[in-house]
Amino acid sequence: MTATHAGDRTAQDAVQVNAAHGDDTSPRDQTSQPGNSVRGDNSGPRDPAAVREFIERFTGQLTLAGFPRTPARIFVALLTSDSSRLTAAELGALLQASPASVSGGVRYLIQVGLVVAEGEPGSRRQHYRMPEDVWQDIVRLRDRQFARWVTDLREGVKALGPDSAAGARMAETVRYFEFISTEMSGLLARWYEQNASNGPATSGSEH
Repeated sequence: MTATHAGDRTAQDAVQVNAAHGDDTSPRDQTSQPGNSVRGDNSGPRDPAAVREFIERFTGQLTLAGFPRTPARIFVALLTSDSSRLTAAELGALLQASPASVSGGVRYLIQVGLVVAEGEPGSRRQHYRMPEDVWQDIVRLRDRQFARWVTDLREGVKALGPDSAAGARMAETVRYFEFISTEMSGLLARWYEQNASNGPATSGSEH
């Protein structure tokens, strides 16, 4: 291999590494994407294959918990970005997914409040960003799901009769989820208090 070819290959590899994290280092994109420049931390290059392996592995955990697969992959991809924001094209390249698949997954995440779409001045391109309190949002999302279950379960208690064995079990389930909901609110409040005492997190986020 000639020296020129070797240099070209090294440059291509560098671009692939950065693309796996949604960091496009081309001069055009560095100037046209505010807040999306080369990473400011000292983490160094990452192995794109290792990043994709993590994405698929953690996506599996989320799908086991009831998360739709494509939105889960996009969600985890955003977790791997230092800025927590990527364009549809960057998501498609990282996940090797079609534009239609990315569009549908992003739309779901926006609807449930786990992703925010942000426009870019002078461009039709949008960035998709993960909110700062995304894990707390997930807990609240599950809490709202429990609240819907409680509403339906109460109807079940009425239909079965509270004095029946099945009705009594269902009434206990209602009390359980009401207890969990109350405790969850307290846990979140304590988390915010503890997290505030630790000071702001250090990251590459532009929030």
